[in-house]
Amino acid sequence: MEEGRERVALNSVSFDKDLYGDRVHYVRFIGTTQEDSEDDDPGRAVSRPPYTAPKPLLEEIPGEEPKDEDLGFRKEQPIAAREDDYRRKRLTRLLSPDRNDPFLSGDKTPHPSTRTYTEVMRDEKLKRDTQETFQQIAKIELEKEKDLAEKRKLEKGKQPAGSKRKREEDSGAVVKKAKGWDDPDGPSSSAPSAFDETPRRTRWDETPIATPRRERSRWDDRTPVTKVADQTPVIYTQTPVGGVGLQTPSEGKIMAARMTSGLYELLSDEDLDTMLPSEGYKVLEAPASYVPIRTPARKLVATPTPVPAYAIPEEDRSQEYGVLKETPDGLPMKAEDVQYFGKLLGKEKEEDMSPDEITERKIMKLLLKVKNGTPPQRKSAMRQLTDRAREFGAGPLFNQILPLLMSPALEDQERHLLVKVIDRVLYKLDELVRPYVHKLLVVIEPLLIDEDYYARVEGREIISNLSKAAGLVTMITALRPDLDNTCEYVRNTTARAFSVVASALGIQSLLPFLKAVCVSKKSWQARHTGIKTVQQIAILMGCAVLPHLTSLVEIVKHGLDDENRKVKVITALALAALAEAAEPYGIESFDSVMIPLFQGLRKHKGKVLAAFLKAMGLIVPLMSAEHASFFIKNVMPVAIKQFESPDKEMKKIVLKVVKQCVATGGVEADYVRQEILPKFFQYFWTRQMALDRRNYRLVVEATVEIANKVGAADIAEKMAEGLKDSSEEYRKMAVETIDKVLSQLGASGVDSRMEQLLVDGMIYAFQEQPETSNGTIILNGFGALVHALGSRASPYLPQVCGMIKWRLGNKSARVRQQAADLIARIAPAMLECQEEQLLAHLGVVLYESLGEEYPEVLASIIGALKAVVNGIGMTRMTPPIKDLLPRLAPILKNRHEKVQEICIDLVGRIADRGATFVPAREWMRICFQLLELLKAHKKSVRRAAVNTFGYVAQAIGPQDVLAALLDNLRVQERQNRVCTAVAIAIVAETCKPFTVLPALMNEYRVPELNVQNGVLKALSFLFEYIGEVGRDYVYAVTPLLEDALMDRDLVHRQTAASVVKHLALGVANLGCEDALLHLLNCLWPNVFETSLHVASAVMEAIEALRVALGPVVILSYCLQGMFHPARKVRDVYWRIYNGLYVGSQDCLVAAYPVIEDVGRNVYSTRPELHMFV
Repeated sequence: MEEGRERVALNSVSFDKDLYGDRVHYVRFIGTTQEDSEDDDPGRAVSRPPYTAPKPLLEEIPGEEPKDEDLGFRKEQPIAAREDDYRRKRLTRLLSPDRNDPFLSGDKTPHPSTRTYTEVMRDEKLKRDTQETFQQIAKIELEKEKDLAEKRKLEKGKQPAGSKRKREEDSGAVVKKAKGWDDPDGPSSSAPSAFDETPRRTRWDETPIATPRRERSRWDDRTPVTKVADQTPVIYTQTPVGGVGLQTPSEGKIMAARMTSGLYELLSDEDLDTMLPSEGYKVLEAPASYVPIRTPARKLVATPTPVPAYAIPEEDRSQEYGVLKETPDGLPMKAEDVQYFGKLLGKEKEEDMSPDEITERKIMKLLLKVKNGTPPQRKSAMRQLTDRAREFGAGPLFNQILPLLMSPALEDQERHLLVKVIDRVLYKLDELVRPYVHKLLVVIEPLLIDEDYYARVEGREIISNLSKAAGLVTMITALRPDLDNTCEYVRNTTARAFSVVASALGIQSLLPFLKAVCVSKKSWQARHTGIKTVQQIAILMGCAVLPHLTSLVEIVKHGLDDENRKVKVITALALAALAEAAEPYGIESFDSVMIPLFQGLRKHKGKVLAAFLKAMGLIVPLMSAEHASFFIKNVMPVAIKQFESPDKEMKKIVLKVVKQCVATGGVEADYVRQEILPKFFQYFWTRQMALDRRNYRLVVEATVEIANKVGAADIAEKMAEGLKDSSEEYRKMAVETIDKVLSQLGASGVDSRMEQLLVDGMIYAFQEQPETSNGTIILNGFGALVHALGSRASPYLPQVCGMIKWRLGNKSARVRQQAADLIARIAPAMLECQEEQLLAHLGVVLYESLGEEYPEVLASIIGALKAVVNGIGMTRMTPPIKDLLPRLAPILKNRHEKVQEICIDLVGRIADRGATFVPAREWMRICFQLLELLKAHKKSVRRAAVNTFGYVAQAIGPQDVLAALLDNLRVQERQNRVCTAVAIAIVAETCKPFTVLPALMNEYRVPELNVQNGVLKALSFLFEYIGEVGRDYVYAVTPLLEDALMDRDLVHRQTAASVVKHLALGVANLGCEDALLHLLNCLWPNVFETSLHVASAVMEAIEALRVALGPVVILSYCLQGMFHPARKVRDVYWRIYNGLYVGSQDCLVAAYPVIEDVGRNVYSTRPELHMFV
């Protein structure tokens, strides 16, 4: 045997290295418990690699199957699952009891179940004082522990090394080492041994001496004070009934026993006289019928009556665990819905319920339909809840809706639906919501800080409507107790809610309250929240703060000198927000805060300095050039000093300050170039800054502003170095900066050497981008560089095209796609450099790549072909158009939406400019494929197909195309018919209406509903597109519209009204009033339709006829029904009159009747009107 060959021993354990790899430590036994297996071998490494298959086997195993999330079937997660800890605090807030409504109750005593404003404020003060007391106690305890630790440390330092041990040996005591959880101040844990020579004396061995008892102070107790919420609640429980003599006496029995034993005695009149003052009190005599109970204790301590023993209840076997429940009405109910809708699962009859229970049950059913029902059920339930809101009452509604919104299992769609219910119910309840304002705010305020933009919009809309319904006083009463809440989350949401109230009811109405809050002496939290409200008002309302800017600045300016650090920070941030909202106006309003801000820059540091710096950086751009120059030269040294700060927030603020200050007119380019630029690139153009997306954006924006001031050349030199950096994010940041700088400033300041470096670096960045990244930034930058260079880019284009050709043949689909996208970006620049031959060669390469299997890559190739076709033109295109279009026809069947859209766009471009190069038969073939694309899900695809129909019809004539489109009106799918109607209208616009109208009107004779509706829809789009050209066809279509307006089908009349609208607007003031008057007579009976869609279409048609015929004609129709005895008739006519009044108020004056004079009231004298008439 060879010496180097390993052998397998028979009497030992060995491991196959091919199977397990070259490992040294293996577990040779299995522990009996988890603790044994984990902790028995302390020397063994903690992290053990798992057992797995051999590497060759793993390479043969295909990858895992895609999960549902990867395929787009992601399961809806509750909102709480994606929230962070801060936003999840909303679940800890409690829905407070109903508040008293002073407007409703007046001088009456509030109901015991409601809370008044005084009670709420008292409770909040108690909570605040309690928390402050606990904090003070904890602080004192901490200081005592520190003092004690220092004292022990000093004693330990003074004590000789061997003295302690000697003393212990002499006493024979064994000292136990204190562990981390032992009480350092408690008695020694050592116990005397049974074998000690002399037992230690204790205080129990001494003779007791009568000593005066000292009162115990709570400061003597060294047990750390805990909050009430952390203590185990003391509950007096009784022993389970069974042994009668073994029962634990209840609390009442204990009290009674104490009373009988004399421990508690009743106070006599003499005792009361000594305790209470003799003056000011009157002793009332007991009523004659009063008989005191003399034997309460004897009754309570009597022997209890024996009761039956405890019996285990029978199990309810009718439950179904893990199965979705259904109500008796068949509504599905999730597992988490049972706690809210569990009553619907019961089988109680309504006859056995009270009226309140019946109402509650109805609301539950409707809410369950809204939450879990189908769209028709949801729509019906929503309408019932809205219409019957006042009947149900605000209390029962909100008591059901608000706990649902607080559920941790709620999903986004469910929350959206419930918020919509609240919005509609608010509109109906109006002032009845006042007692429930705070409850609603507790639920809705968290939406204001939600990460979803639409949720924030919904929250603002609800609070705005609530403010209008409840009024300013009620909103302030509900929100005031939360202003100085000890929880920062509550204060934050309260400030945002106040800002929404200000936007709804006006800033002016809230200014007195804000002024009082911001100077509050009771707590810094109230001042902080008031100033934060001003900041949120500025962020939310923008330039709308300008009329109140001076008042808002005066309200918050004292916070700059506040004793609390947090108040200083929020004041500076509020001033920054006000300055940003008011830009470029309002510098006069900030005069009073300039000196405190300027002085604060030199006094403060850390977060306070960052806030002051931000405020100064945003106020300076409002100044005139000379004042701005002075302040910038004093502010910028402070900002430059903070360039090297490691704090991320400070870096963000400094970047924003640099961007704002550099863009100001008073700053000179030399100052920026010498003082700011070197350190700016040193500290901000780093890889670490490029990794943070927010910092990345701020650095790019600040660099672009600096480039606008100093020119592109200084920035391009630094960017050329960054294009070849090893970090991909850093390269992207450099490319994006070059894109924006060259797009704004051009490349006129870039010399030949610098342009070589830029092109070389851009090619390197393009080639080095990973396949997984989105190459849009690099493509945009490459395109911007080539466009900026213009004809100067000609020497570099052969090299770029060679790189593109090589990458088009790469085996990676992503690389091929990037190359095709780059052709689309640089094609116009190649044409400008007169590189048509090179562009044509790329067109041939792209034509040969049309067999691409990946749809994303194919879409990019077709997009590049479109750019080449647009650049070269149809006549010089290679390959010729007659060969290109047949290759594109099969691609139209591709189901990928991006491929469909780009391919249709290219076909439409060829039909528009080069239709003669392709035979008509090919165009008809494409026309039938375009009909199929009218069914596409994406709107942009349908729009592109419809537009292409117009180009094809213009190329080969409308007859064949129109025949295909008219046949398509017979399909059942509504979306397809609508797109066909639009295509017919476009064909009519392109090829003149007289080529389409005869066939279209003839098609209306087909006795099929879908066809007739399609013809009317096509006529509607047709008259909308052709405008005033329609005057030649008004009399031709009038009989058709007359028939449609009198049809029994609602949709017929609705679509015909839409045709009348577009027709009237197109031919207004063109002499077709007689036909329009006839159509008005046919249209008018439809004003009483109850269908919303039909009524809306009819009203729009009447508005259009008002424009065409004049308001006086419509008023003559209105007057006959405005004073009708039936309310429903009057409502319709007054609605029409309101539209007339809004649209043509001045024109109606001439139509008003002349009223006779009554006494001193003269109505008949209108000389101006009479002169005009």
